[in-house]
Amino acid sequence: MAAAEQEAELRRTRAQERARLRLREFDVGGRFSHLPLPKASVLLPLLVRGGTLHLLLTVRSMQLRRSPGEVCFPGGKSEAIDKDEIDTALREAKEEVGLQPEKVEVICRLVPGIDKMNHLVTPVVGFIEDTFQATPNPDEVSHVFVVPLEYFIKPLHYNTLPYKTSSGSISRMHCFTYEDQEHKMSFRIWGLTAHFAVFLALVIFGKRPTFEVDYDLDNLISSAENNFMNLYAALRERKKSNL
Repeated sequence: MAAAEQEAELRRTRAQERARLRLREFDVGGRFSHLPLPKASVLLPLLVRGGTLHLLLTVRSMQLRRSPGEVCFPGGKSEAIDKDEIDTALREAKEEVGLQPEKVEVICRLVPGIDKMNHLVTPVVGFIEDTFQATPNPDEVSHVFVVPLEYFIKPLHYNTLPYKTSSGSISRMHCFTYEDQEHKMSFRIWGLTAHFAVFLALVIFGKRPTFEVDYDLDNLISSAENNFMNLYAALRERKKSNL
């Protein structure tokens, strides 16, 4: 192996090892699996390019009924054959972009979110090879692209959008615009996808972002769990009041 290749391999290994250590501290396992909401999972696929961490994302096919053309992570609803949230995320990634489950080094599950259909959505983080060539299922995915993970704490194009949460309260939503040089396209990343990407970047880098976030950055995991449980409790109250 040439010296340049050895150096690149060393940088890749270091970046992965640092990320693994941080992520394992934030692994929630199945702590929220018992909550009585319909289940869904997404895979947050990390890869190392040029010594830096990147995140793989997809664009939903325009043929889909729900959220056509939106950027998201590979994922979807839980099915009876899935043992747990990890199984769901891996099965969906295989169906959507041709990523074989054995090619994913699953690291952890992070604090879940609740989508607009009131599904409990669990983010599953895993490493994939930087050589992975996606084969998108055209019925579900129109594009696959990667973004440097650091973009989600130091973006070039960022704004916030007000939105009504599933519990009925008004909050702000992260919205990133990423200019992808590889595909000569501009991608808009927002909603739960942006929420998960920001949290992942905060966990791994431990740095203050260039924009406001709804976390106590000195107590990131407890504030993320508190935020989620407050959202869940508000949703339960709203459902009760609608009965």
